Amino acid sequence: MVKVTYVAHDGTRTELDGDPGDSVMSLAIAQGIDGIVGECGGSMMCATCHCYVDKDWAEATGPRMDGEEDMLESAACEVTERSRLSCQIKLTEALDGLVVHLPEEQV
Repeated sequence: MVKVTYVAHDGTRTELDGDPGDSVMSLAIAQGIDGIVGECGGSMMCATCHCYVDKDWAEATGPRMDGEEDMLESAACEVTERSRLSCQIKLTEALDGLVVHLPEEQV
């Protein structure tokens, strides 16, 4: 299992256990995390799974995937250097303990 902590815009923290290969988005949706919508189902066709990778995890999650930058342009909230589409972050044992912050709104 890979632990992921989702930090809501109000600071509420929710820790979930996911399986390697799951995406940060699919885990959030399966467990009902508010703040991750995932309208396109993870096909990188929207930005409703926008999240901010915690600064301590930015290097571990790697750079944005091809096309991710274009989709982030349509994000409802501010895009920063730590912005990612959570559908593009796949869980691995190396990401055990990952922390992501959720924007104020997605749609």
